[in-house]
Amino acid sequence: MIFESESEKDTYSLGYKLGSIASPGDVYSLDGDLGTGKTVFTAGFAKGLAINTPVCSPTFTILQVYEEGRLPLYHFDVYRIADSSEMDEIGFDEYAYGQGVCLIEWGSRIEDILPEKTIHVTITKDLDRGFDYRQIVIDDRE
Repeated sequence: MIFESESEKDTYSLGYKLGSIASPGDVYSLDGDLGTGKTVFTAGFAKGLAINTPVCSPTFTILQVYEEGRLPLYHFDVYRIADSSEMDEIGFDEYAYGQGVCLIEWGSRIEDILPEKTIHVTITKDLDRGFDYRQIVIDDRE
């Protein structure tokens, strides 16, 4: 599926819609250049899960856990991961195959360990369409 976003609000709203229908065990891999809106999408997703805590990118901690919503949200940022084997140290499999929802920014960096049913979200800019324009492609690869 391809979505067009004309603003941060649009990107947030799409995240919200997906969060509101998320199921236990869902894993989302979010990819896009710096500043494309991965964290904005995640903030909307969290709100869709009824999480009211502000969401920020866990770049320096790798993982932020939000448990107040209807499902736990495990928000990863693996930008600084050099090798997917580093994810063993934080117990990635327990999160990815657990009863919460995983959102993994820069997920393509750990593609080799993502669950088979991972939903891939790619956000790209197109400055010819405007500074705030984003194309968001959602691919469940099933």
